[in-house]
Amino acid sequence: MVAAVLLAGLMLTAGAQEADAKKKKKGPNVAYWLTVLHNNDGESQLINAGEGLEDFGGIARFATKVDQLRQQGTGVTKRDVKKGAVVLSSGDNFLAGPELNASFEENAENGDPFYDSIGLSLIDYDALAIGNHEFDFGPDVLAEFIEGFGEVGVPNSGIPPFLSANLNLDGEPRLKALEDAGIISGSTTVTKRGQKIGIVGATTPLLHSISSPRNVVVDEDVAARVQEEVDALRSQDVNKIILISHLQNVDEDRALAGMLSGVDIMIAGGGDELLANEGDVLVPGDEGEDADGDGVGDNIAGPYPLIEEDLNGRDVPIVTTPGNYKYVGQLRVGFNRNGRVVAIKKSSGLKRVAGGAQPDAVEPNGRIQRWVVDPVERALQRLAETVVATTEVGLNGIRADVRTKETNLGNLIADGYVTQADKLNESFGAPQPDIGLQNGGGIRNDSIIGPGDITELDTFDIAPFGNFLAISEQVTPDKFLELLEQCVSGIPAAEGRFCQISGFEFTYDPTATARETDVDGNQTVAGERVQDVTLDDGTIMVVDGVIAPTAVNLNIATSAFSAGGGDNYPLDTFEFTTLGQTDQQTLKNYLIDDLGGVVTAAQYPEAGEGRITAE
Repeated sequence: MVAAVLLAGLMLTAGAQEADAKKKKKGPNVAYWLTVLHNNDGESQLINAGEGLEDFGGIARFATKVDQLRQQGTGVTKRDVKKGAVVLSSGDNFLAGPELNASFEENAENGDPFYDSIGLSLIDYDALAIGNHEFDFGPDVLAEFIEGFGEVGVPNSGIPPFLSANLNLDGEPRLKALEDAGIISGSTTVTKRGQKIGIVGATTPLLHSISSPRNVVVDEDVAARVQEEVDALRSQDVNKIILISHLQNVDEDRALAGMLSGVDIMIAGGGDELLANEGDVLVPGDEGEDADGDGVGDNIAGPYPLIEEDLNGRDVPIVTTPGNYKYVGQLRVGFNRNGRVVAIKKSSGLKRVAGGAQPDAVEPNGRIQRWVVDPVERALQRLAETVVATTEVGLNGIRADVRTKETNLGNLIADGYVTQADKLNESFGAPQPDIGLQNGGGIRNDSIIGPGDITELDTFDIAPFGNFLAISEQVTPDKFLELLEQCVSGIPAAEGRFCQISGFEFTYDPTATARETDVDGNQTVAGERVQDVTLDDGTIMVVDGVIAPTAVNLNIATSAFSAGGGDNYPLDTFEFTTLGQTDQQTLKNYLIDDLGGVVTAAQYPEAGEGRITAE
């Protein structure tokens, strides 16, 4: 009898365990699976991911990868749970450079859309956030970029929504017209497999300091503006909401998550962070070394997705991708009937875009290849064949040199900054420049050009970043001295902070105490290396390391990157004005218009002119 009771008990226990196992196996009650396909910072990298990575990236291959993943993300599951997919961009959808220049030089003249507009149209995005680089050439160019969507025979000829909740466009007629037409908005809704998805956009509050939005007003209270859009969507019974933002780095989104309620998914842009999980197949070199031995590549910023709690303590997945069309982000989330995220599939993660002989290679989209990639490649070839100047002397852009000492190419670039800024300042309401400064890290050709021809492609190789010419205004003598101390603080190491200069000369002692800063760029140790500084007009700024009584405030022609505090230059507390011209355009115009197409050895001797002297 006892044995029978025990057996019955074991059978009941086994039955209960089996039932528990079935419950666990069943998992959360998912009513709808949504695949979110996303990218950010495409930045006109249309052909491929760059030198040495020709088999990766490229907008034509990217489009094919998106189509494959989109097809996988739709349909009905075995349990009759519907599936939907959305395709989203988190901004910086174009960028100054040789590829975009092809649009300016060819398509714009014929009234055709930008190559970026054509390619992005064919990908068929559901919505795109407005980033900072969209304003680099001013609001009218952004309007032209958006207006170019849906043309050149694109089947679905409608323009997708461009989103930002914290921009006021009333002062810009072309953008305001797009807003009135519902093309630019703070939020939108799309319907996928019968389910409404709300999408909200946001743009960095730093917009005016890093781009040229002219009369666009930027609300710095991103959380409040986003929440207004979320609340409006919720009032319309939209219970699945995604935020696509371009706030410059994913940490901004992580902080923002705790200020919001009702956002289910956040997609960050602007930081190019690599979020990856074990087993993810990455583009060569992206993972980086494992210097600390923790088993995770140094370039990996965290897992995909990151998880943060919102204002109500609910978990919110946050994702982003590296730029340049190297990856499609794939976040697969399960919603319950109340619109809450209750599951994230393990298959979520970065899906690299590969071609050639790679095992995961995809064929490029044929139309994008013909209408975008092929003509852009031809345009780059023409740049390589277009001579803009000749030089009598080799122009030294070798990386180790431009980051440790004065070079003649550095002098030429800095002179171009001053000369071109002097032509543009009045039309942008900026003061006349006194001196010029180029960070060595912004000179990228790593070679000696000439003697001989300088091609237009050479100018892009020298200055590829698309940083805009800017004037830092009324920089005080003490901060100017700190700036020069920062320039020479890395010596003897070859670091990008070293500066190439125009309009003055200085001496420094490389053995003296170097300036030091903390991770936020705040000075922790004052430098003592800079000894004497004199302007070209004879004004003495520094003598024996001490600011002279004759020192004056200065307007500095430099890049927007440096003016905004890049390389920990202490310029970020001063007003600066961008002048609507990239560093590449500045160099090209200086060579053609101001030097008459000839760089002479007398002007730019190979050994330099003694502008910077190490004692």
